[in-house]
Amino acid sequence: MIAQRWQELSTRDRRTLSAGVVAIVLLLGWAFVWHPLAQRRIELDRQVEQSRRELAYVRAGAGGIERLRAAGTGSRADREGRSLLALADATARSGGLEAALKRVEPAGSGRVRVSFEFANFDALVEWVEALSRDFGVEATDFSADRADGVGLVNARVTLQDAP
Repeated sequence: MIAQRWQELSTRDRRTLSAGVVAIVLLLGWAFVWHPLAQRRIELDRQVEQSRRELAYVRAGAGGIERLRAAGTGSRADREGRSLLALADATARSGGLEAALKRVEPAGSGRVRVSFEFANFDALVEWVEALSRDFGVEATDFSADRADGVGLVNARVTLQDAP
């Protein structure tokens, strides 16, 4: 049916129709293939440039960290001459654990054992993390048992200065 209809068209109409079909195919190829690929390439170029900027930023920060390590300075706060025993006591009290703090005692060379009763678990973990971050003190032993009340624990923490 299509072939018969094609044969009935004049040569001029065949050429016009053929040119129209070619134009439509080219436009559809551009709209569904070329244009989306070109847009995606532009987007990927932007992502690559952003990643390069982020990499340069991280490298600059890493260089600064290495310089601080080499200089022997860090972001740790000064203990103001306090012993580990005094530091543990003072930071626990200032960290909202004063009511739960039961005992701070030496546990050997350069080590301190701290006992808590009915301590808020989240505050306790924050205290241990702050000691590590701010003063270079690490928890070498941590044990906690659930106490009566939501989020409360009885805990024992052994601390020592990080090497």
